[in-house]
Amino acid sequence: MIERWSRDQVLALAPDAASRSAAQKVAAPGKWSACGTTGTVVYGECEGSGAKPYLACVDLTEPAYRCSCPSRKFPCKHALGLLLMWAADGVPVEQGAPQWVTEWVEARAERAAKEAAKIEAARARKAAEASSGEADGGAPDGGAHEGGAHEGGAHGAGRAEVSSGEDGGGASGVGRAGGSSRPGAESVRHGRVAAGLSELERWLDDQVRQGLAGAAEHEWEGLAKRLIDAQAPGVAGVVSRLVRVRAEDDWPGRLLEEYALIHLLAVAYRRRAELPGALAETVLSRVGFPVAKEEVLAGPAVRDQWDVLGRRDEEQDRLTSRRVWLRGRRSGRAALVLSFAPQGQPLDASLVTGTTIEADLTYYPGAAPLRALVAARHGSHADDAAGYGSGAGGFAGGTPPGVSPEEALDEVAGVLGEDPWTESWPLVLAGVVPGRDSIGGLPLHRAARDPWRLIAVSGGRPVTVAVEWTPRGLRPLTTWDDEGTAVIL
Repeated sequence: MIERWSRDQVLALAPDAASRSAAQKVAAPGKWSACGTTGTVVYGECEGSGAKPYLACVDLTEPAYRCSCPSRKFPCKHALGLLLMWAADGVPVEQGAPQWVTEWVEARAERAAKEAAKIEAARARKAAEASSGEADGGAPDGGAHEGGAHEGGAHGAGRAEVSSGEDGGGASGVGRAGGSSRPGAESVRHGRVAAGLSELERWLDDQVRQGLAGAAEHEWEGLAKRLIDAQAPGVAGVVSRLVRVRAEDDWPGRLLEEYALIHLLAVAYRRRAELPGALAETVLSRVGFPVAKEEVLAGPAVRDQWDVLGRRDEEQDRLTSRRVWLRGRRSGRAALVLSFAPQGQPLDASLVTGTTIEADLTYYPGAAPLRALVAARHGSHADDAAGYGSGAGGFAGGTPPGVSPEEALDEVAGVLGEDPWTESWPLVLAGVVPGRDSIGGLPLHRAARDPWRLIAVSGGRPVTVAVEWTPRGLRPLTTWDDEGTAVIL
């Protein structure tokens, strides 16, 4: 049995404000000619503009959504409205579901089994190649890598998995070609990147020598375009963001910090052969060398109960990115599930803030691994008997374990020691009292100050709150009230 979600958690799944408003209008029993739940699936028939009702269904174990309406939004207002009624205990429990529901659930289970078999086969091949390489006295070649793709959810919406130069999106092998399997492609791309970063180093030297006040927006734009041409998209993205830094009140110090980190990355790339393997992976990923999703899924998996701490959506370059933060209860590891979609297209909505899933995560390689993929979810009766999960899908309620502000700072310091380009990291602070500009004595990000909802939940008492650490301060994500209910901030 899946633990019931709160209204906050359901509305947070809406793709936009219009969907939230429409879902609340649909969440009325009179709109539904039939509805029910088996504990793991919620389904219903909602009246529409036509003669036939829309058939909506939500598999709570992932969750996944299906609706016969023509909406391109994901999840649609009917799925959200159905979930709102379920969250309010307005959907009756049934022993079984209609045939159209069971057929959909069985088809999903069959696809999931095939995907799991592919992953296991890939891991077996990777292990065999590694064993063969060791027997030959050398390491297997990482080869060339392309960005992969993953299947979309309801309404047939597909989403491209984009490899990013941020948060550990690397590949295996310092000499990876980053997108081509042609002989010699590796040296060609590395040569282009090296030339582009060499120009960048000279430009940075000139900037510091001539003074920061002379920095101009058109210079950054031109430099970013040249870095794109040099096939270093990760560095180009950092340079293009300098315009926003220049617009801040404390821009001189911030700009110098950014210049220092960019220069460090350029030097690290030039000297990557001298770096430890994990750090070299980080450098390549920050520069913009991609990794195949299939290769990440074939890597070692970390099974744990993962608390979904919160998410943040951002629009950039006609793409919307979604960051979902997780922490493992047993391992204590942090994770970031990153997805992208063109503006107006649906994003991955399978991770519900405030829930806990029993799952295998595989990490992109790096010195401080953070970005990860959900390789498999667990929650069968066998898992429960083994003491792993808490029911189908592994969903559990309650407040996640947290640390003190001092312990959190120690963790962040360790992460920065491994990867100095880290821009954000998820933390769970326990026993902290929030204020208008700080939480537990740690400063808030300027955009997150005056967190009145968090202060209202706290009422001046210590609370547990999930935050996103950034060099500019904390961004609150989620807190939990006295009953352990997640309150999304």
